[in-house]
Amino acid sequence: MEQVLSLSEWLIHWGAIITFALLFLGIVFFCILYVIDVRQTQHTIRRNYPVIGRMRYILEHLGEFFRQYFFAFDRDELPFNRAERSWVYRAAKHEDTTQAFGSTRPLDQKGEVFFVSSTYPKLTEELVEPSAICFGEFTAREPYRTNSIINISGMSFGALSKPAIKALSKGAAKAGAWMNTGEGGLSPYHLEGNCDIVFQIGTAKYGVQDDHGHLDTERLKNIAQHKQVKMIEIKLSQGAKPGKGGMLPGSKVTAEIAEVRNIKVGEDSISPNRHVDIANTHDLLEMIHKVRKLTGKPTGIKLVVGELDFFDELFKQIHQRGFEYAPDFITLDSADGGTGAAPQTLMDYVGMTVRESLPAVVNRVTSYGLRSRIKIIATGKLVVPGKVAWAFAMGADAVVSARGFLFSIGCIQALKCNQNTCPTGITTHDEKLQKGLVPEEKAERVANYISEMKHSVGLVVQACGVDEPRQLTRKHVRLIEDQNHSVRYDDVDPLPTEGASLENHPS
Repeated sequence: MEQVLSLSEWLIHWGAIITFALLFLGIVFFCILYVIDVRQTQHTIRRNYPVIGRMRYILEHLGEFFRQYFFAFDRDELPFNRAERSWVYRAAKHEDTTQAFGSTRPLDQKGEVFFVSSTYPKLTEELVEPSAICFGEFTAREPYRTNSIINISGMSFGALSKPAIKALSKGAAKAGAWMNTGEGGLSPYHLEGNCDIVFQIGTAKYGVQDDHGHLDTERLKNIAQHKQVKMIEIKLSQGAKPGKGGMLPGSKVTAEIAEVRNIKVGEDSISPNRHVDIANTHDLLEMIHKVRKLTGKPTGIKLVVGELDFFDELFKQIHQRGFEYAPDFITLDSADGGTGAAPQTLMDYVGMTVRESLPAVVNRVTSYGLRSRIKIIATGKLVVPGKVAWAFAMGADAVVSARGFLFSIGCIQALKCNQNTCPTGITTHDEKLQKGLVPEEKAERVANYISEMKHSVGLVVQACGVDEPRQLTRKHVRLIEDQNHSVRYDDVDPLPTEGASLENHPS
């Protein structure tokens, strides 16, 4: 008993001393902060409200997370609301994606769309697999045939971590989808999963550039020799930053990334805002023809649409010069697309969304009689089945997504992509943060997401009374004009007659 009392007295004695010491250190710490705050001249709030004013910055930082988890409604948050993110999370985990008690999506707001259900929907057993499409059927020595409807958009090694690239590559292979390398070159981790690959040539031509930023034909030949590389995409611009090249901070340029990109370790990797050797439509068509002839692979372009007149000029020159100069596909990015780092001004104010550009470009390629030769790939926040089905109804041949697949491997929209501090290990090269991302497990989630997307798009297809996604057309979509009225999409923006623009430009 005496020993217990003695131990209690000892604990009380030293507990009091430790508490007093911590209290004293705390007072000293806050006094130092007070002196720093009243003496500094850069921050008005901290100078006027020393110590307490610092809470503003702490709360501002934590606000991103509090909004996401405590205050935002299901359809409130941007760039992706909780309803969309939750659907992807559940799909990737192969969990139930049904919902109870009604939709939280506003179904009466102007500009929203909905699908026209058929009085006689298709029976489940009547549905068929998505039809196959062929890229480069008329032009490439090695055409690429696939029936995949949702694929992985361009995200480079550098912007993404090694385990993230591995997970995406392996997941794409499991589901039979293709993966775009993004502008950062072809890494061993893209190849590791054995999926089909679209190699992207960005404005800096990372991995296939010479010392002057021009195309190194030998490097490109070596890339194209990989059997997994099925197509080549020449990126002119991307949705979040049209008119601005890629931006990879030096802190993320490791020795391995530098080797893949053919750049220097630790230095900021800033791509030019356009290809130095593509200054006009003539140059663009020459580059397409050159790359396809060199590689034998279908070759296309990617851009966020700005001036629609560009397509009139492009298609006219194709008819004048010959179909061998036509791109095999055009990837349309959206002004609300994503990236690891971009100037806010460009993200907020420059470029056209895919909502507007997709039907407009499909109209033009059809009216010039090139629809059978040029495939259209759509991207830009198309992460849930309704939006993917909409893209097919507007005329897309395939859909690619970047952020949808990031969600599938665990992205929590922490908005830290550009700081090398991503808490999920996806966009950081800090090995301590990467250890939570296990490629083998996340690959399953990628495959699950693709599988559930295919199934859920099929539900829309079934309801509309057609057999598969590529049979959806604009007549299956209605556009809400006000709370009490909607119109058929093909009445608002009809598809023109095939070859309607060829009267003055015969092939």
